[in-house]
Amino acid sequence: MNQKKLFGTDGVRGVANIEPVTAETALKLGRAAAHVFAETRAHARSGRLKIVIGKDTRLSGYMLEHAMVAGLTSLGCDALLIGPLPTPGVAYITRSLRADAGIVLSASHNPYEDNGIKFFRHDGYKLDDEIEARIENLVFSGEIENIRPTATKIGKAHRIDDALGRYVEFAKQSFPRGFTLESLRIALDCANGAAYKSSPCILRELGADLIVHNNQPTGTNINTDCGSTHPEHIQRFTKECKAHIGITHDGDADRMLLCDENGELVDGDEIMAIAAVDYLKRGCLNGNTLVATVMSNFGLDETLAAHGGRVLRTKVGDRYVIEAMLREGYNVGGEQSGHMIFGDFATTGDGIVSALQILRVMIETGQPLSELKKALKKYPQAQRNLRVNDKPALETISGLQTLLNEAESTLKGKGRVLLRYSGTEPKIRLLLEGREQDVIDYHADRIAGLLQEAIGA
Repeated sequence: MNQKKLFGTDGVRGVANIEPVTAETALKLGRAAAHVFAETRAHARSGRLKIVIGKDTRLSGYMLEHAMVAGLTSLGCDALLIGPLPTPGVAYITRSLRADAGIVLSASHNPYEDNGIKFFRHDGYKLDDEIEARIENLVFSGEIENIRPTATKIGKAHRIDDALGRYVEFAKQSFPRGFTLESLRIALDCANGAAYKSSPCILRELGADLIVHNNQPTGTNINTDCGSTHPEHIQRFTKECKAHIGITHDGDADRMLLCDENGELVDGDEIMAIAAVDYLKRGCLNGNTLVATVMSNFGLDETLAAHGGRVLRTKVGDRYVIEAMLREGYNVGGEQSGHMIFGDFATTGDGIVSALQILRVMIETGQPLSELKKALKKYPQAQRNLRVNDKPALETISGLQTLLNEAESTLKGKGRVLLRYSGTEPKIRLLLEGREQDVIDYHADRIAGLLQEAIGA
C-alpha cells in the first residue's frame, strides 16, 4: 500500500479487492485490532479476547470475513461470526455477548462493488480517533509481525446462531409494551441489505400489516435502484399499496427515511423535528437540546426554539453527533440523511429503532405522518453532489472562492453555503440554503459547474 491513511469518517471503505479493501489488508487490520483491543481491554475478564464480526449482504463480505478471521485468530483472538445483520445489530450483539469489540463489514449506502470495515468498542460505541490511529499505525509499521501465538494459543472462530433473534428482541424493547402496530399498514424497502430479515420480523411481531420489497439479496443487488439512496421506490410503493407509512433503509440499516401516506418523502430533518418536539412535550429531551450536523436545515433551529429547545451543531458524520451526545449527555441526535441516534435505546444509528419511535408518535397522537412532518418549516436548499477525480485543497481551485463569496454576499446573512469533500466516497458535496429557491439554485449551478470543470470525474 502506498497510502498512509486507512480510516475515513466511517471506517475503511473503497472498492472491494482493491487497496485498502483487500483480503491482505483485512488480515492485517484483524491482527492490529486484536493487539490494540487486548492492550485497551476495558473490563476485567480473564481468558481469550473475543471479537464479533457481522456484515451486510455484499458478495465481497465472504472474502473480507475470512481474512478478518485469519487475522484475529493468528493473534490469539476468538472470532464470533453472526452473519448478515444491521450495523446497529452488530453493536448490540457486541454488548450482549460481552465481547471485547465488534467489526462490521459494510459500505453502507455505497454500490455493491464497494465494501468497508468499521469497528465498535466493547460498549457498542464507535472507536475514538486515537484508537483508529493506533490500529492504522500497526498495519503500516509491522510492529507486531513477530507476535505469533502457537499451539493452543491460536484463536478459534465460532458461529453465533441466535444473533438475529437477540437483535429482534432488543429492537422491539424500544417500542412501548402496551402498544401494537395492528392499526397500521406499513410499506418497507430493505434495500436488499443487512435488514432483509430483521426489519420485517420486528414489524410483523409488533402486529403491522406489512408489505415488503427488496428483501431478496443476491450479493450484487444491495442498494441497486432501491433503499434510502433511491427513495422514489418507497414513495411509489407506499402509494400503490395504500400504506399509512413507508420505511426505507440503506444497505447496513443504520439509517432510514420515511414517506407519508401520500407518498411524500420525509427526510432526516423532518424525522428529527417530529421526534424532538415529541420529546420536548413529554419532558424527555435531555438539556432540551437536539444534536444535528451543519447540513441540517435552519428551519430545525426555529422549530426547536418555538417549543423551548435548541439545536447543537456538529461536523458532518454520525460519529460526531454521537460524540457530542455522549460528551454533553444529550439523548437525541441525527443527520439529514436519515441517521438517527436515540441514545435511550441504542449506541449508534439504528434505522428500525428510529422508525419505531416515529410510529409510536403516530399512534399516540392519532395523526398521520403528513401532519406530523409539518412541525418543520424548511428553508429552501440546493444540494449538488459531484463525483471527483481528486480532492485538492479547496483554496487551490482557481475562481472557486470568488463564486463562494458572491453567493454568501447575495444571501446577506439569511442563508449559508457549505462545501466539503465526502469522507466515504470520491465526491464533493455542496449545500446552499436561503429564502429564495431560484437564487440559491443559480449560485449552486455556477459553483457546481466550476467544480465539474476543475476536478469532476
